[in-house]
Amino acid sequence: MKFVGACEYDGSSFSGFQSQKNARSVQGALEKAISSVGRLTNKINYSGRTDAGVHSLGQVFDFESVDSRTIDQWLRGINSALPESISVTSLQEAPKDFHSRFDAIKRTYAYIIYAGPTRPIFLKDYVLWEKNKIDIDLMKHEASFLLGTHNFNSFRGSKCTANNPVRTIDSIEISVKEDFITVTVTANAYLYNMVRIIVGTLLERSSGRLQTGMQDILKSENRVNAGKTAQAQGLFFLGAEYKNFSLTKSTRSNSFLSLLLPFNQ
Repeated sequence: MKFVGACEYDGSSFSGFQSQKNARSVQGALEKAISSVGRLTNKINYSGRTDAGVHSLGQVFDFESVDSRTIDQWLRGINSALPESISVTSLQEAPKDFHSRFDAIKRTYAYIIYAGPTRPIFLKDYVLWEKNKIDIDLMKHEASFLLGTHNFNSFRGSKCTANNPVRTIDSIEISVKEDFITVTVTANAYLYNMVRIIVGTLLERSSGRLQTGMQDILKSENRVNAGKTAQAQGLFFLGAEYKNFSLTKSTRSNSFLSLLLPFNQ
């Protein structure tokens, strides 16, 4: 039987989501926890790969098992075997041919920036502290050029292995609440480090450190023209959307993050 679930995790102490040799991964922890409840037929599939230090509030994953368990038994058993930094928030049966990655039509990320005057000690693992003055109106104007289907070569990391750099950004929203700025991006797919490079470029443009406009950077299709890659800790993977399958929504409300992130994705 196949199951699909959603999980949230604090990526601070992981080498990333994907399993790696001699490194602590979210995928490895999930597979170990699932295997403690029932036999896994294969490795789990997942909707989006996140790097070291990147967090998630809605990573979608699916797995198959020949063992018979109720949803409640799976959910309780898996969560009891997971480290405190990972939690499975929903689980349900899925069609046999469902695939978390290949069936996803949209994925959403949010990046949190703290623009307060002093270092946010207790939030250092979850926000980017930007010390330069930020022009929000300019950020929004520059971000608008990224909407639609483009060649995003200017915003791909050096380790990117994608053959096709063309992606479609459906929406990019910039919201402000007190000293927090959240950049939320929804696209069909992403290149390696794409969101973090976009955020880094927007910050450099808004502060005047980068003179080349976003439209020209995009047209150049050259990474050297864009800004620096923003640090990992401010990035959150919010989840994926599917055309012919609806995921059970978690009713959980995180008191701090719910003020900043669009949980209604």
